[in-house]
Amino acid sequence: MSRRTDPAPRRTAAILVASTRAAAGIYQDEAGPLLQDWLYSRGYDVVLAEVVPDGEQVGAALHRMLALQPSVLITSGGTGISSTDATPEQTLPLLDRQVPGIMEALRAHGLTKTPMAALTRGYAGTAGRTFVLNLPGSPSGVTDSLEVLDPILGHICGQLEGINEH
Repeated sequence: MSRRTDPAPRRTAAILVASTRAAAGIYQDEAGPLLQDWLYSRGYDVVLAEVVPDGEQVGAALHRMLALQPSVLITSGGTGISSTDATPEQTLPLLDRQVPGIMEALRAHGLTKTPMAALTRGYAGTAGRTFVLNLPGSPSGVTDSLEVLDPILGHICGQLEGINEH
């Protein structure tokens, strides 16, 4: 008699794109679909993906997403230095702990491709058992960041789930 074992449940993710122009329909967001495809291919089900204007609406969307308790919440956009870029300021108050080494690694890797990577602000950290990460808004910046995130995301989630305890 063989026992049926169900596969482990897939982890969940939320994606927030902060872009006033994409939210207004002026141009089509490319970063969100890129993130969704990448996450799905790595075993994450995207439970919520939104595009919102820069500013305070980012904070409201982050609250909605964190209430779902996804394993991962990735933002794209609003991390530059223009007057409307406020994703880091909306993210920081929601974090329990910061993981600055991740942002340092993202910027260092990005700098190998463009000097503009130095302008990226943002945070990586935890909110409860959710890993939160702010990425730049450009598709190339997202792709570069995912190269750094790829080998560590599963371990990060495992630690937050209590699986990868030393």
